[in-house]
Amino acid sequence: MSNRRLRILIAKPGLDGHDRGAKIVARALRDAGMEVIYTGLRQTPEQIVQAAIQEDVDAIGLSILSGAHEHLFNRIMQLLADQDALDILVFGGGIIPDEDIPGLKELGVTEIFQPGSSTQDIIRFLNQAV
Repeated sequence: MSNRRLRILIAKPGLDGHDRGAKIVARALRDAGMEVIYTGLRQTPEQIVQAAIQEDVDAIGLSILSGAHEHLFNRIMQLLADQDALDILVFGGGIIPDEDIPGLKELGVTEIFQPGSSTQDIIRFLNQAV
């Protein structure tokens, strides 16, 4: 087993300007020993996928509060497929209705963390899934 630290990209796609949750998750992952790249606000799917590939990350975490999760996740998964980069795990969090989660998982999104999820649950998930 490798002792390499997990590299995680945390991104805020779309026009949503609220990033407190993304910053909390990024800090928790960093404190858990992971390398974290935070892209900042208002990133396009193209920018996110390009950054993930350039940074050679193990996973992309998307924080979406805008209601555009289906479109944004779909586009990111499509871009990853186009770049032959589906080995990068994608997970998300934010305001995502329960009824939308199965469709996101069908797209290839590995897990969705809704409001109230523990950062320890996210850390445990990444350590097991990556």
